[in-house]
Amino acid sequence: MIKRQFWLIGGLSALALGTIGVILPLLPTVPFMILAAFCFARSSPALEARLMGHPAFGHHLVAWREKGVVSRRAKWSATTAFGVSIAIGLVALALPWSLIPLGVAIVCLGWIWRKPEA
Repeated sequence: MIKRQFWLIGGLSALALGTIGVILPLLPTVPFMILAAFCFARSSPALEARLMGHPAFGHHLVAWREKGVVSRRAKWSATTAFGVSIAIGLVALALPWSLIPLGVAIVCLGWIWRKPEA
């Protein structure tokens, strides 16, 4: 019972972060939605089904779950969003804080671009 609640809280937290990521360019959306689906699979089949059937995120989640792939469009969208984050960070933050978005982008984009494409 407690384990299921842990997974539910994790899924809701990931869903919240993914939703915030729609607005904030530094937070990636789809990886948090993937994590939310993973957590919901262990806690709430109804929430998992709702997320997997979502018109905007569902096909990404299904592609990831079935084949471990990321679409080229998603890769370019992530690259653009990270580019915006880097630009905002360089303008709005002082050194060394302005380098954080660059570091996050290098790590995340390196991982994303190494994944096979749909």
